[in-house]
Amino acid sequence: MIYEQVMEATEAIQARAPQKPLVGLILGSGLGDLAMEIENAVALPYEEIPYFAHSTVAGHAGRLLIGTLAGVSVVIMQGRFHLYEGYNATQITLPVRVMHQLGAETLIVTNAAGGVNPEYKPGDVMLMSDHIFLPGMVGMSPLVGPNDERFGVRFPAVANAYNAELRAIARDAAQDCPDLRLHEGVYTMVVGPQFESKAELRFLRLIGSDAVGMSTVPEAVIARHMEMRVLGMSLITNTATGAEQEEVDHVSVLEVANSARPKFAALARGVLRRLALL
Repeated sequence: MIYEQVMEATEAIQARAPQKPLVGLILGSGLGDLAMEIENAVALPYEEIPYFAHSTVAGHAGRLLIGTLAGVSVVIMQGRFHLYEGYNATQITLPVRVMHQLGAETLIVTNAAGGVNPEYKPGDVMLMSDHIFLPGMVGMSPLVGPNDERFGVRFPAVANAYNAELRAIARDAAQDCPDLRLHEGVYTMVVGPQFESKAELRFLRLIGSDAVGMSTVPEAVIARHMEMRVLGMSLITNTATGAEQEEVDHVSVLEVANSARPKFAALARGVLRRLALL
């Protein structure tokens, strides 16, 4: 069933955008303006693509774009879907399967996240070296249910979900961004949409989290199910250590994301330029 939906969506996209993308990008809250830099872009609103959900969150435009960015053929989700919007894990990850069917072998996934690590400051970027995805905390795995071997094996390994070579490329690209503070760390996903309590944030620190957000892990799991290479990048938009004085809201998250967008976009372009040379 899912395979047929993916193929129908893929064929609908290819009818309007025959270009084969090599890299897929998912742009998180406040980061969607990078999509405006695509050359020769074909833009498809999600509602025009079979079986795509609709983005309902401020800061998520809700379009799929195919074109060229920094010399690389790309397919970009300008806005993503979340569990807290009421979608299930299959719905929010279907676009990743479609990206792969279109030709993408690499997935770059971005998000806005809270800095659980007290060393992280708003405007910093964290390369995701690993994730914490606890079904009891965030809902079921996107792989729950019948497995279709045409996508991947029943029990895929995600111990090395975030590609070390891609992280090295990102670190190299960061050398061209002197104003960028870059970290590597562990991203934990929670369902939301409420921001975490102070006790929950202290718990996340205890279990080894460096950043926390409400997305990304399901997409990464599905990408690895299909043996795509994955690079995860978190824009730190607020401190989230559980300290008494910390307050956060979605408006402030978007404000930080918008102010940091130029250096984040420069990093993404640098990664793509290096991928074009491989």
